[in-house]
Amino acid sequence: QKWSKMNISCAILLLIGAYSVQGFSYMPRNVLRNVQLQPKRTSLFVSHQQQDPSSSIHHHHHHHHTPSSPAAVFGSPLNEDEKKRNKQLIGAAKSALFDVLLPGDTVDRAYARFYALETIARMPYFSYLSVLHLYETLGRWRRADYIKMHFSESWNELHHLLIMEELGGGDKWFDRFIAQHAAFFYYWVVVACYMANPSFAYNLNQAVEEHAYETYSKFIETHGEYLKTLSASDIAKQYYRDGDLYMFDEMHTSTGDSGSVRRPKCDTLYDVFCNVRDDEMEHVKTMAFLQQDDADLRGANVVVIQQRNGITVNVTDTSPERPYFVS
Repeated sequence: QKWSKMNISCAILLLIGAYSVQGFSYMPRNVLRNVQLQPKRTSLFVSHQQQDPSSSIHHHHHHHHTPSSPAAVFGSPLNEDEKKRNKQLIGAAKSALFDVLLPGDTVDRAYARFYALETIARMPYFSYLSVLHLYETLGRWRRADYIKMHFSESWNELHHLLIMEELGGGDKWFDRFIAQHAAFFYYWVVVACYMANPSFAYNLNQAVEEHAYETYSKFIETHGEYLKTLSASDIAKQYYRDGDLYMFDEMHTSTGDSGSVRRPKCDTLYDVFCNVRDDEMEHVKTMAFLQQDDADLRGANVVVIQQRNGITVNVTDTSPERPYFVS
């Protein structure tokens, strides 16, 4: 009887293994080719030849291929009316939730408002990751570069949240209650939206990030002089300046107008909030890019020249491992 149970168990395991292998073998060849391991940090290499900083962006030949992105594979483009409705929806939610429950009329209450904003702002990236992991598990679609990019975006929002917590934004139970329950609800809404149409989910988050950018801009304009008298928080210094900037770099999908990798100033609290505001605009650019039918991180082919301690560093983006594109 003992051996009989063991034989049954082994048979079940073999059937599961055979089904898994069979399911993987049915994946399209182009999907199998897109399976990527976590890249090593070898994309930065030092060039001993000094180059002209004015020519900071160089285009190389592009490899023609069928776009493979969540929007291209699973989504459909939005028309202008749908985009307008998304903006109106986010504006109404902002007025109902933040303006009523978290007005931010003083500096301390603004910190609480930002704490709630950043708690909720992390959710879309968690939702994207959950759905992409699900698709990968089921063998539907696999692209590690999108998972890495969305994780770096969630990592960015995490540090915004940590900054607000360090400033006391999450000290009150009521603020935490509102933020966490709204975030829980929003997570599942975005999961459903992303599975139905990634383009819609990206556009919805673009509207959220645009509101966040405007909120931080108004706060800086109102309290800028006061913020300049305060030192930057330790977490902000570590994330923006003193720590390992790999995840910070990976969050960017645009070199911006300057054509160089961002290395923001982080001495005062004014600098911190300017950096957080600018991060939100980076998210806006990324969300806008990902909605395009032909958007594909593999299409990013630029070389960014960055000066570090007098040495020219070339960041060569000829593979999905470095998702930069020119805005």
